[in-house]
Amino acid sequence: MQAFLKGPSSISTKPPAAKEKGAAGSSGEGKRLKPIPWVEKYRPKNVDEVAFQDEVVAVLKKSLEGADLPNLLFYGPPGTGKTSTILAAARELFGPELFRQRVLELNASDERGIQVIREKVKAFAQLTASGSRSDGKVCPPFKIVILDEADSMTSAAQAALRRTMEKESKTTRFCLICNYISRIIEPLTSRCSKFRFKPLSDKIQQQRLLDVAEKEHVKISSEAVSYLVKVSEGDLRKAITFLQSATRLMGGKEITEKIVTEIAGVIPKETIDELLSVCQSGSFEKLETLAKNLINEGYAVAQLVNQLHDAVVESEDYSDKEKSAIVEKLAEVDKCLVDGADEYLQLMSLCALVMQQLTQNT
Repeated sequence: MQAFLKGPSSISTKPPAAKEKGAAGSSGEGKRLKPIPWVEKYRPKNVDEVAFQDEVVAVLKKSLEGADLPNLLFYGPPGTGKTSTILAAARELFGPELFRQRVLELNASDERGIQVIREKVKAFAQLTASGSRSDGKVCPPFKIVILDEADSMTSAAQAALRRTMEKESKTTRFCLICNYISRIIEPLTSRCSKFRFKPLSDKIQQQRLLDVAEKEHVKISSEAVSYLVKVSEGDLRKAITFLQSATRLMGGKEITEKIVTEIAGVIPKETIDELLSVCQSGSFEKLETLAKNLINEGYAVAQLVNQLHDAVVESEDYSDKEKSAIVEKLAEVDKCLVDGADEYLQLMSLCALVMQQLTQNT
């Protein structure tokens, strides 16, 4: 038994020594060895690193210079840097030592009903901000409450927040983050400086992805990078996640457009073209077989709806009347899918209408 226990220990004496050598340079290098998602690893550490949101960055920089900040409302599509921006600004304001004491972050995964707003948020807001930064920089006399995905909060919880925002304005600033500003009640939006985060441009996304690929020593073709940008639709977080997934799948080999298609769950263009040609053929039997195959292969009908919309709208083979009827049906199907309707029946309903439109003149 002792021999068995000694065996591994004698084998594993060298790796720790090698690790010590690596860690001897700096504690930061040691930390980098921990496997963490690339989305977190390459999250902006300061406001200057935030990409493509020039107006927001300019306003925050001015606020940081005076160590003052208004109540903020960030809105825009997912993966455009809303949460990263406020976290980077908070780190610059408070420094690493005071960051945890001064920042309260709640998102949709936390309980945020009216009771939590009245108790947890109110209690944190009422605390006096104390302590100073060890580096001697000016530390503002307030705390920050970050309410991520605020559009999923109930109207009652949002209403309970109004009084707290006004009452604790001397000691607390609020930052609300949401995708849809229309779901935030008017009294809250009027108390905040509003900033819209734009979807990232293709050029900015490509540059970021190439930077990550270079740092992680990932081989990726230029076509695959362009396709990654296309399927992520302005969401940099999604693009980086797909890149990491593709890297793990390929294990050091070059990432191609085909691999990105598989990882992203995108329906191949050939399949969309085949679906449209079957609809044009007028054979309901063929259409039913193809629809069953699509469902059996595990393709999401919601994804097919999006891709079919692009294919129909961009095509020059269909008249405006045909396009308008098909797009209207696509919208109906999309709503039904969101409401939990059966995917196969919705796909058949959609394809039947497309077939009617494309064959009525033949």
